[in-house]
Amino acid sequence: MLITPGPILAQINEPADLKKLDQAQLVQLCQELRQFIIDNVSIYGGHFGASLGVTELTVALHYVFNAPTDQIVWDVGHQAYGHKILTGRRDVFHTNRVYKGISGFPKRKESEFDAFGVGHSSTSVSAALGMAAASKYLGLEEKQHVAVIGDGALTGGIAFEGLNNAGVSNTNLLIILNDNCMSIDPNVGALKDYLTDITTSRTYNRFKDEVWNLLGKLSKVGKNAQEVVSKIDSALKSALLSQSNLFESLNLRYFGPVDGHDVDHLVAVLNDLKNIKGPKILHCVTVKGKGYGPSESGNKTTWHSPGTFDKITGEIHKKTYDKPQAPKYQDVFGHTLVELAKLNDKVVGITPAMPSGSSMNIMMKEFPERAFDVGIAEQHAVTFSAGLATQGLIPFCNIYSSFMQRAYDQVIHDVCIQSLPVNFCLDRAGFAGSDGPTHHGAYDIAYFRCIPNMIVSAPMNESELRNLMYTAQLPRKDQAFSIRYPRGQGVMPEWRTPFEKIEVGTGRKLRDGEEVAILTFGHIGNYAVEVCDKMEKKGVHVAHYDLRFAKPLDERMLHEVFASFKKVITVEDGCVQGGVGSAVLEFMADHHYQADVRRMGIPDRVIEHGEQLELHNESGFGPEAIEEQVHLLLESVSGSR
Repeated sequence: MLITPGPILAQINEPADLKKLDQAQLVQLCQELRQFIIDNVSIYGGHFGASLGVTELTVALHYVFNAPTDQIVWDVGHQAYGHKILTGRRDVFHTNRVYKGISGFPKRKESEFDAFGVGHSSTSVSAALGMAAASKYLGLEEKQHVAVIGDGALTGGIAFEGLNNAGVSNTNLLIILNDNCMSIDPNVGALKDYLTDITTSRTYNRFKDEVWNLLGKLSKVGKNAQEVVSKIDSALKSALLSQSNLFESLNLRYFGPVDGHDVDHLVAVLNDLKNIKGPKILHCVTVKGKGYGPSESGNKTTWHSPGTFDKITGEIHKKTYDKPQAPKYQDVFGHTLVELAKLNDKVVGITPAMPSGSSMNIMMKEFPERAFDVGIAEQHAVTFSAGLATQGLIPFCNIYSSFMQRAYDQVIHDVCIQSLPVNFCLDRAGFAGSDGPTHHGAYDIAYFRCIPNMIVSAPMNESELRNLMYTAQLPRKDQAFSIRYPRGQGVMPEWRTPFEKIEVGTGRKLRDGEEVAILTFGHIGNYAVEVCDKMEKKGVHVAHYDLRFAKPLDERMLHEVFASFKKVITVEDGCVQGGVGSAVLEFMADHHYQADVRRMGIPDRVIEHGEQLELHNESGFGPEAIEEQVHLLLESVSGSR
């Protein structure tokens, strides 16, 4: 079902078409753009509130600036639906986040208007500053560079590194702060309070009016523009006498706060700021979910990415099932952490701005003094956890696998070198689905397996997750403990099993077999169960072992495997380079075994977005691929006789 755009939006196939409009038509265009997003997301799903909140800003940016010559970087990328629609992707927008469709984030390979790929937060200032520095070096003095940073992204440490560098760069850079007090969950920390103080400050609002009056004269003053800018600086410095300004202290000219939903005023402001050279920041105050009643006034976290819904009533569609369903791994983690916290008063939880996504919010509600949302700050989350561990607490640091990549040095330097018993729960391990390659947890097995003092584990089901978490909170010294699990449902509707300690470095033999053995790691092992069941009905018996630990490996079990089988398949939902299959090959080589080992996992290429099963099949380790590999090995056995 294709959504029919409004009459003005239907004329916009690229930003150049937008510039043909009278400015008086922009309000109507914003209404049509917002409605087009509502219509599409209500049917097809996707991120929602963030793009509604920047509708007017998106229109104003493309009306004033000349993309793609002028560079616009969106941060975080789920704000950019309106940008995609205005830059030639309106008619394919219904394929957003669908297998083989357009990406849910800006993507350089997808469009020349996507200046930078932005699936992870807080990168826009650094990227846009790099672009601006390159333009300065190349003598492109009139080229504009805009970083739109919002949805909590300013709390990321790299954003402050970029701001610090930008202030001394003398580059043509405009940073637009989309201040909506939200990431996916409400923003936390002192920065949120600071921005609120600026927004409500009588001093700033009084001087803001004087500043904008002066800016409004720029188009009239011609050669005297520099004098006006000087007056602006004086006005702001006067304001600073009564209230310090973080951005001004970093040598960034600060303008605002302004209403981010007044498209006409935004156009005027952006036109004026184009004529002010050097690094500057515009503070826009917006409402996440603006223009759609249920999202504007309701739970902002729910409406961040609500799935499909009835656009008239606002009722979010929920799937109905004929029989009990297994819970999400995320919810099992959240409830289990609370159970462990009740058993052990040293257990604490940490998450970098993902309490609802990771289900840390369950712990935060039950034990608010023992659960910490540290903002979009993965590096800080890891080192903060290390600090907790030095004082005898038992931290469970929950970070999405692809976000943990951002804190790799901290894992090595602050945790493992110091032999601190931090527990890492790596959510979204394997394919993250429609969020695509920026969110796939493809590399954590490989990048954690090579670190000394690190245990690497993965549960095959909910019971195993509970037992691994229980084991991780028991007293131990010298080692960090990582537990990886995928996004979405497990396999056990009755999942609240009694806790049992798992001996670190022990796997499980799930099925005896002949000729061929399948070694699996984590939830992906359920595909092997499916294949083995199917083969057994045909009279073919395939052995299945659940490794449970990629480090340390269960060497006793592997000796059994290689003593009994010459045909072995390893299956993991992580990269095959350096993953658990590689660990098995290393063991085989170290102990001088001879066997035909087929490794199945994420291949050495970027895998795009889609449903998890679609991506498993594309990558060659879905159920059909495993079965085919079993048949090939069995044929090779028969052929060798």
